[in-house]
Amino acid sequence: MFKGTEIKPFENKIWLASPTMHGEELKYMQEAYETNWMSTVGANINEVEKITCEKIGCSYAVALASGTAALHLAIKLAGERLYGQPKANHGALEGHKVFCSDMTFDATVNPVAYEGGEAVFIDTEYDTWNMDPVALEKAFEIYPDVTLVVMAHLYGTPGKVDELRAVCDKHGALVVEDAAESLGATYKGVQTGMFGDYAAISFNGNKIITGSSGGMFLTNNKEDANIVRKWSTQSREDAAWYQHEEMGYNYRMSNVIAGVVRGQYPYLEEHIAQKKAIYERYKEGLKGLPIKMNPIEDYAEPNYWLSCMILDKHAMCKQVRGEKDALYITESGKSCPTEILEAIASINAEGRPIWKPMHMQPMYRTNAFVTASGNGRAGSNAYIQETGAVDIGADIFERGLCLPSDNKMTSEQQDVIITVIRKCFE
Repeated sequence: MFKGTEIKPFENKIWLASPTMHGEELKYMQEAYETNWMSTVGANINEVEKITCEKIGCSYAVALASGTAALHLAIKLAGERLYGQPKANHGALEGHKVFCSDMTFDATVNPVAYEGGEAVFIDTEYDTWNMDPVALEKAFEIYPDVTLVVMAHLYGTPGKVDELRAVCDKHGALVVEDAAESLGATYKGVQTGMFGDYAAISFNGNKIITGSSGGMFLTNNKEDANIVRKWSTQSREDAAWYQHEEMGYNYRMSNVIAGVVRGQYPYLEEHIAQKKAIYERYKEGLKGLPIKMNPIEDYAEPNYWLSCMILDKHAMCKQVRGEKDALYITESGKSCPTEILEAIASINAEGRPIWKPMHMQPMYRTNAFVTASGNGRAGSNAYIQETGAVDIGADIFERGLCLPSDNKMTSEQQDVIITVIRKCFE
C-alpha cells in the first residue's frame, strides 16, 4: 500500500485530460442540424479543413473520422507511392518493413499491420522521449532496404526533427508524421504536421482541442489529398451509379463532429497556455524531489498536452509489473510510478503510466527492435540481455508517469496533487 496521505478526496474527479467546451461548438452543431447536413458533407467540414491548413501551414487537409483513420490512409498512400498498387487482398506494405516510433500509442503503428507491413521499432532518446536519430541510423545499417518511417511527437513535444529527417533523406525514405498529440506545437517556429511527407492529427476527446472524435490528414500535394478523400468515402468512382474499382473506407468526418472542431479551434492557443501553466506549476511545486519533468528542448515549443515526470533511478523503490498488474514495496525516501498513481487515485484524480513501448507489447514482441547500440533482430528482450544494449523506452516506462493535466483543474486542486506526490517520498 502507498504511504497514507490523509487528504480528503476531491468531490469531482480530476481527469488526466478531458474535453473543455466553450459553447460555440453548439452553434455549429445546431447549424448542421437546422440545415440537415448531418452526414459527411457540409460547411463545417469545409471550414475545419480550411482552418487546419491556415493553423498548420499545409496546403491541403482532409477531415476524417479519427486520427487513426488519418494515419492509416497516410501509411497506405506512402506504401502505394513506394511500391505501387497492391494485388487483390494484399496491403500496400505487404512484405515490407517499416521503421516506427517505439514509445507511443499503438494507433501510430497498427496501420502498418493493416497494410500487411512489419513494424521495426526504433528506440527512444532521453532528450525528448521521441525516436532516437542514432538508433534510426543504426536501423538503416541493419535494414538498408527500408523506405518508410513513421514517427510520433510524444505527449505534444516535438522530436529531433532535423536529425530524424536528415537520416531519412540520406536513405531516401518517406516520412509519415504522427502529430496526433502535438497540434499547436512548434519545432524551430514551424508547426508539427509540416515535417512529414504525410501527417496526421487527432481531435479525440482527450486531445488539446476535440470533436469528441475525428482526425485530419495533412499534405502539400493536391493529388494525394484527392486520393485520400476518395478512399475515405468508399472509393466511389465518378459515375451515376455506385462504381468501385479499388478498396475504400468509411473514414470521412461527419459535419456534426466538424461543427464541434470548428467551435474548438478558436481556443487552441488558450488551451495550450493553460496546459503550459499546469506543467510549470508541477515543475515548481515538485522542486527538491528526486524527479524530472518530461523534457523540452530549447528549439521546441510543445503544446504541453500532458505533464509527465520521471523518477531518478536512485529514488525508485522496488516495483514489478506483470501484464496487467503491478506490485511494489514501500521504502522511506523512495517511491515508484505505481505508488504515486495509487496515491493520486486515492484523492479522486487520474494519472496514467507512460505509454508502454511497442516492442514490449505482447502483439509485437517478435518484431525487431533497434537501439542506439545497434542489433535489431527479433526477440528484442533476449538480445538486450545478451548484448547489454540500453533500452531507453523501457527505462522511461519503468520510471515515468503522466500527471493529471486537465486544463479545468484549479491551481488549488493541483497544489493538493503536488502535496500527495511529495508525501510519497517521505
